[in-house]
Amino acid sequence: MTDSKYHKTFGKDVFAANNGIKLVEAEPGYAKSSMEIKPSHYNSVGIVHGGALFTLADFTFAVASNSHGRVALAIDAEISFFKATSSGTLTAVAKEISLNGKLGTYLVEITNEANEHIAHFKGTVYRKKDKIEFE
Repeated sequence: MTDSKYHKTFGKDVFAANNGIKLVEAEPGYAKSSMEIKPSHYNSVGIVHGGALFTLADFTFAVASNSHGRVALAIDAEISFFKATSSGTLTAVAKEISLNGKLGTYLVEITNEANEHIAHFKGTVYRKKDKIEFE
């Protein structure tokens, strides 16, 4: 992980940190995060809980959508699950697909170490006028 203004600012996300999510890289309109699967991520049948996958995608989406320096808050998000998993490290990559004055839309792909698709997330944000002061 490189040290950047994004890492310092989004490193303050306590919920993501408590879930073992790490920001790998970020630039305007793009973010990449990872999460090493732990037993705390399991559901009752021993696979990664959908909520853990959503949290990984949502954090990555948040970094990408706020990376322009304006506060961006989710107004819509959906996720599709493709493959169950229970070990290894997952990677989420968020890419901006649309951006205008008030709205931004992002796609997030979650893959495992074999580059198999685990989940697909799409989210839209409302972009406030408030600025983010990156450290």
